[in-house]
Amino acid sequence: MEVAKTELHYRDPFQLLVATILSAQCTDKRVNLTTPDLFARFPSAAAMAVATVHEIYAIIKSVSYPNNKAKHLSGMAKMLIHKFNGIVPEDVEELQRLPGVGRKTANVVASVIYNKEVIAVDTHVFRVSHRLGFSKGKTPLLVERDLMQMIPPHLLPTAHHWLILHGRYICKAKTPYCSQCGVAAWCPKKIS
Repeated sequence: MEVAKTELHYRDPFQLLVATILSAQCTDKRVNLTTPDLFARFPSAAAMAVATVHEIYAIIKSVSYPNNKAKHLSGMAKMLIHKFNGIVPEDVEELQRLPGVGRKTANVVASVIYNKEVIAVDTHVFRVSHRLGFSKGKTPLLVERDLMQMIPPHLLPTAHHWLILHGRYICKAKTPYCSQCGVAAWCPKKIS
């Protein structure tokens, strides 16, 4: 059986951090088309920290909100160099100090890179958690808290990927494939 994992392409913690920042309100497919050129030009925090926002923007302009993301990437790289000696921090709170890094991004990096017992709640995880009756939380943070109480801690780093992939390919927002769903028999919101 294949293990559920991120679909973002990366080689090191810095690249995953960059890709995850770029993935906000953007598809992983689009991010994966963008990052090879970005990483070729700026392979490290040190290289990106000396780039101009305009140079970063020119490479990432095909992703959603490229102006803001270019500013965030520039600021994040500078802060990584000046405050964290170029090393992506393990701690979720420390990660959230970086420009462009919210709770979801911090949790993705902490769970994927450092195997921390946290779970990121994106739109897919939020939707699937509600459909399957795992949470009635009205915010991603409330859903995260419900999932953390329900899922054994050692499974949290992988559970995000199970839920996101299920939401992306089976339990889709508009047309879920309930006939192909392995948990449809227990789903309180079975649609078809």
